[in-house]
Order: sequence, then C-alpha cells, then structure tokens
Amino acid sequence: MPISSSVWLPYMLLLSYNNLSIGEENVGVNPKVNNLTRAYREAAYDILWVIDSNISVDPGTLARSVDALGPPPTASPSGRRRIALVHHVPFAFMTEPSLGARIEEAFLNTNHAKMYLAINAVAVDSCVVGKSNLYRRSDLERVDGSLKPHTVNVAGSPSERGLAAFGRFLAEDNMIASALWHELDLRHDVSCDVARNAVGNMSFSDYIWRRVRWIRVRKHMVLVATLMEPLTESVLVGILTSIALKYLVGLPPWIFLPLHFSAWLFVDLDVYTSLAGHPLPSGRVWWSFVVAWMLRECLTLPIWLVAIWGNTIVWRGREYVILRNGEVQKSGHNGGHPGWLQWKFWRKRDTVNDGYEPLEL
Repeated sequence: MPISSSVWLPYMLLLSYNNLSIGEENVGVNPKVNNLTRAYREAAYDILWVIDSNISVDPGTLARSVDALGPPPTASPSGRRRIALVHHVPFAFMTEPSLGARIEEAFLNTNHAKMYLAINAVAVDSCVVGKSNLYRRSDLERVDGSLKPHTVNVAGSPSERGLAAFGRFLAEDNMIASALWHELDLRHDVSCDVARNAVGNMSFSDYIWRRVRWIRVRKHMVLVATLMEPLTESVLVGILTSIALKYLVGLPPWIFLPLHFSAWLFVDLDVYTSLAGHPLPSGRVWWSFVVAWMLRECLTLPIWLVAIWGNTIVWRGREYVILRNGEVQKSGHNGGHPGWLQWKFWRKRDTVNDGYEPLEL
C-alpha cells in the first residue's frame, strides 16, 4: 500500500501476524513511538521487527535476523550474554538527485558505516540506529530507559516500562538498545544484511540541520564521545598530523595532506564496496559521489561547532529542547533555523519527510 510522505510511518512487522495496525497513540513527544504503540500492544508474538517505511531489505533478511537473535531466554546457554537486539547497517540510495541527498548518501555509505561497524565490532557500548531492529517484547517490558542495572532498578509500575517509556526520547532507537545493554546486561548483533535507505529530496540546508540535530542529541547522551568526534574526522586529523610531522621530521604539509586524504578516500570507498557488493560505478557517478564526499568532510567541523553550543533542535517543523538526560520536550512554538543558513540558494522549507522517502509496499 502507498504510504503518505506526510506521516513518516515506521512499520512494526509482527512475526506470524498478518494484521496491519494504523494510527498513533500519544505516549510522549516522539512520533515514531506514538505510531508504534498500538501495533506493539496488539502483537501476537514476542519477536518484533521495527523497520522504517523508507527501508527495503533483501529476501531472507528476516530469517537471518531471527537466527542471529537466537533462542528465547529460557533456551539460552547459561553463562553467556544473550543477544537481545539485531540491527542492520543503513546503506543509502538517492531517489532524487538533490545536493543534500548526495552528501547524505556519501556520509551514510562511508564515514557513518565505517564508524558504526567499528564501534559495534569493539562492542564496548551500545551503538544502534533504528532503521531496522529486531528484538523481543518480553525484554523491552523489563526496561524503562533509566540505564540502571536491572538488579538496582526494580521499582516502578508496568506503565513505566516497555515501549511507551521511550516516548520521552528523540533517539528512542539508541535508548532502547542502551537500555537492553545496561539494564539487562544483554548484547546486540549486527546482521550480515544492510538496510537500504531511500533518501529523497534533501536540500543542502536540510542536510546541515539534520547533522546538527543528531550531534546535539548525542551530546546529551554520550558527551565524551561527542566531544571526541572531530578527532575521528579526516580534516582535523590531517591538519594536526601534518603539523606534527613538519615539526618532528620536516615533512611539508603539501606532501603529506594529499597522501592522507587519498588514503582516507580509499578506505571509505572500500567500505562502500563492502556494503554495496560492488565498486562505485566509474564516470560521472564516481565523480559526483567523490565531490559529495569532499563536501561532507569539509563541512564536518563547522557543523560540529554549530551543534555543540546549542540545546534546541527543529524536527518536522517543531522546535524541541534537549534535556540533560537525553529526553526532549516541545518548546511551545514552531521551529525555524537561524537566518544565516537560509541564503537564497538554500530553499527554506519545513521538511515534512526529513528528506527520507517512504517506500511503496
């Protein structure tokens, strides 16, 4: 069925359950959680697959994800940390060739995927994007987003646990994953499949403010990691390293920096190839992608500097204030971005679908 682009409807696919539940219930400020609440409550079985409406996957993805999730808690081997959540790496593709969409595609398919896979490989903490997640309702009913171990966090009525408890967060996906990790001491697994993410008509301004929004959210959730982000980016690392090499061994920056950025690009293109299953096509497609990649790299530090000093965000035309614990509250008026980013050639508009195109089923 066609899904209206004005709704941004995430799907909850319920295993062996064929009913389609449509309609939201207001349990918090997060519209995704509101959309999912009814389906969550009416689910006939325990395993839930939450997948956004702009995501497509390959045949067999669900079966492989269920295998990765493993047996139910009662059948899990003792002494092992059970897998409580299976997620998929987003892989973007454009549906409209706008500048913001090109940069978003280059970002998601290189730097974002690289860091996402690296953090999950090290597995020192939770790192989950909610484009496509598989977990058990019985686990979610035991957490409340406090991130306190289950042995400590024992008080509370049933209404304070489960999906509704995460309606107060903007990044409900990462908070659910973190709650399973920290409150229940369970773990995650990245599926071998990718979540193919359709990126629609995203303007340059849309891209910038999307990045600002999520940096500000992360700042209130993982402050130290957010402060360290510029040191994982090519521009600042290249500048600092070139200064050090010039001082230590006399290597001129004009020799080191081209080699540095070429190596960085080579690694990012290798990440793209691994996710796509084929190299980036040569010719015009290759050059447009690389130019978008270069813009992304150059924009990273300025965007981070803008984001790190603010606590408000605009999401779907409404302004929110981010609280210290990662929760958000509405500011009471419609949002608007600062005028200095609304130059004539950056079309000002309230993005209804945030540049992400719902797919037709």
